[in-house]
Amino acid sequence: MPTTHDRAPLAFARPGTGAFALAIGAMALVVLASNILVQFAINDWLTWGAFTYPVAYLVSDLVNRRFGPGMARRVAWIGFAVAVAVSLLLAPARIALASGSAFIASQLLDIRVFDRLRRGLWWHAPLVATVVAAVLDSIVFWGIAFAGTEGPWLTWALGDLGVKLAVGVFMLLPFRLLIGRQAMRPALR
Repeated sequence: MPTTHDRAPLAFARPGTGAFALAIGAMALVVLASNILVQFAINDWLTWGAFTYPVAYLVSDLVNRRFGPGMARRVAWIGFAVAVAVSLLLAPARIALASGSAFIASQLLDIRVFDRLRRGLWWHAPLVATVVAAVLDSIVFWGIAFAGTEGPWLTWALGDLGVKLAVGVFMLLPFRLLIGRQAMRPALR
């Protein structure tokens, strides 16, 4: 297992067409669902979108861990394009624009932070990357989507961020379970 001091270049597996399509489909589905669900408030401080969106970081981190940051960026860009195109049909343009801007900025940050921390403890990279990306995502999304409108959007932003962070921590369990088999294999070099 590489240590934080081991800086030899990593070699990553090449995804098959099915794995690549699955990652893109999962990413697009998560973003689309979140764009729709963010329009439905649970109360004055939370929308349903907060529960689905952190799964995008799980998808990104799994692709990054297995196939590397280049493939994770490719999945993010294609998932972004598909999700925004469909979101423009199903959600208001302002939501689609805010979501797309926040998504790509936060995903690229998540991928970069994850890649920088990947050689440490298994949970460190996905946790730190998700936290910093979720903060950026919330600032960009809520600043574009609802700023200047009526309603409790600032409390929704804070509530959604809190839930995104909590769900992001919870996503460590599926991350660990899904990378578990990879962890038992010899390190790829």
